[in-house]
Amino acid sequence: MSEEGPVIELTARQLQIVELVKAHAPITGEQIAEMLGLSRPTLRSDLALLVMLGLVDAKPKVGYTPGSAMTPGSQVSRKLLGMKVKDVQSIPVVVRENASVNDAVVMLFMENVGSLIVVDDEACLSGVISRKDLLKFTLGNTNAASMPVSMVMTREPNVIHVSPDESVIDAARKMIHHQVDSLPVVVESKASQVSGRARWDVVGRVTKTIMTNILVDLAMDR
Repeated sequence: MSEEGPVIELTARQLQIVELVKAHAPITGEQIAEMLGLSRPTLRSDLALLVMLGLVDAKPKVGYTPGSAMTPGSQVSRKLLGMKVKDVQSIPVVVRENASVNDAVVMLFMENVGSLIVVDDEACLSGVISRKDLLKFTLGNTNAASMPVSMVMTREPNVIHVSPDESVIDAARKMIHHQVDSLPVVVESKASQVSGRARWDVVGRVTKTIMTNILVDLAMDR
């Protein structure tokens, strides 16, 4: 499944709404708003979109329930549960850990991605660096451009990742739980371990855009 082309990309708030409905259905719009600390009118457009996509159903005098596209036993649900990360992953966008912050910024914009996967000299996972990381590091730092990305990145083993054989559902749960927009897809490397820890070869990535494409495609096909 490709990331290319137009897509309705769900926001973090819309994904939260879907999770709240799954956990607390039936639930009213007012209850959802209260849990998110927002006003009911603020959520009106989010709820309308989720209902349109079949991710949430609206029942008068009852409230919101999981959408018909996502109910257990539905064709869409069975398709989603059967999907593996390897079926949807895209090509990883990687940068060496000795690359400069300037190189990383250029690559982010050239590749039009929200984060880069950092690898070491043996091409094993070393870390992840996001636009937010780069922005925080470069603001007011006149020497930032020439510094290596290893000074900015989130380092392995603190990087959340998935394997190709994990389910798409598990990958989505990791993204929501850890509040990240993408995950490196890895397999255990044959390279020597470091401090007794396995090392990982990067074989792909899964992003929020890919997840949203999956949901939209399944909802439209139902």
